[in-house]
Amino acid sequence: MTTPDFDEIIDRRGTHSAKWDGMEAYYGVSPDDGLPMWVADMDFRPPACVTRALQDYIDHGVFGYFGDDAAYRASIGWWMQERHGWQIDTGAVFSTHGLVNGTGLCLQAFTEPGDGVVLFTPVYHAFARVIRAAGRKVVECPLALTEGRYEMDFASYDAQMTGNEKLLILCSPHNPGGRVWSAEELRALADFAIRHDLVVVSDEIHSDLILPGARHLPMAVACPDISDRLVMMTATTKTFNLAGAHVGNVIIHDPDLRRRFETVMTANGISPNSFALHAATAAYSPEGAAWVEALCDYLDGNRKLFDEGINAIPGVTSMKLEGTYLAWVDFSGTGMEATEVQRRIEKDARIAVNYGESFGLGGETYQRFNLATPRARVAEAVERMQKAFADLQ
Repeated sequence: MTTPDFDEIIDRRGTHSAKWDGMEAYYGVSPDDGLPMWVADMDFRPPACVTRALQDYIDHGVFGYFGDDAAYRASIGWWMQERHGWQIDTGAVFSTHGLVNGTGLCLQAFTEPGDGVVLFTPVYHAFARVIRAAGRKVVECPLALTEGRYEMDFASYDAQMTGNEKLLILCSPHNPGGRVWSAEELRALADFAIRHDLVVVSDEIHSDLILPGARHLPMAVACPDISDRLVMMTATTKTFNLAGAHVGNVIIHDPDLRRRFETVMTANGISPNSFALHAATAAYSPEGAAWVEALCDYLDGNRKLFDEGINAIPGVTSMKLEGTYLAWVDFSGTGMEATEVQRRIEKDARIAVNYGESFGLGGETYQRFNLATPRARVAEAVERMQKAFADLQ
């Protein structure tokens, strides 16, 4: 494999990039002089094996319906076994149009309008948006902040349950806090789900983006005894920067849950995107795995550079990442209102970030920064932030 050049600056302006071409409308930050650190995609090309597979498909020149997905399913099975020690039944895999789509389908399959859906907040903002749009109730269970890292507080969550809750969505690894949950934490979550008769949807889209020193454990491996209430969701999209392909894996081993989900898939007319499946099959390969190893090392270097510079600003703390490429930065120590923090980031530093309040309870004093960009841009972001908050130093 050719060593990937993550330092390469790729001009994404004018390419219909939500991250680059959308930030001026949302934040008033021009892509000509701004740094987009909001939308969770990377400014890197995918591994060459993906590009080759797509080029071969384009060169063939006929783009019909995708069939004979045996190689696609086998690649998922190989990846989960090789990378995560998880042996799956490849016949239990559904291909959805991304995992937000997968989440919406789970809501239709396993809940009814008015049912409660448990989230451990702050958490990925699309969950609450989809839950509310489906006419379900968001039940926010705030994470506890212990010595600078998030933990789940099940004694508190037990007291919140009313019996109306039917489903729990776990973000593993956690976005935006970057936690990689331990076996003990996952076991405690499984026990909580059993106590309250909840279906667990484990969104593990960031499970391959694990930084040195941490190890991801799939919920299905940690707690095999809850397979009758467990839905696993994984994807190539975050791992290999294929977000625009909108492809995700929903893996359900329990026959009853699988039947219910399949009924909803059929009712919604969901069928796979041929370009996405060609890309995903190529990505889940030894060449793709080597690329991911190099990526995670590079992201760890970005994290160290960012944390050192941001934590040098008085009153500002970047939570140490264990997984993902999304830095979660607390500004509470500055004593500033969130609007003032955002003004300085957008107007003075010319950076677009995600507002912490959009992630639910507990996110009010935070902002989320995307570090999956060439290191020179991370260094530039740190320099701009230090200037924007220079009066605190």
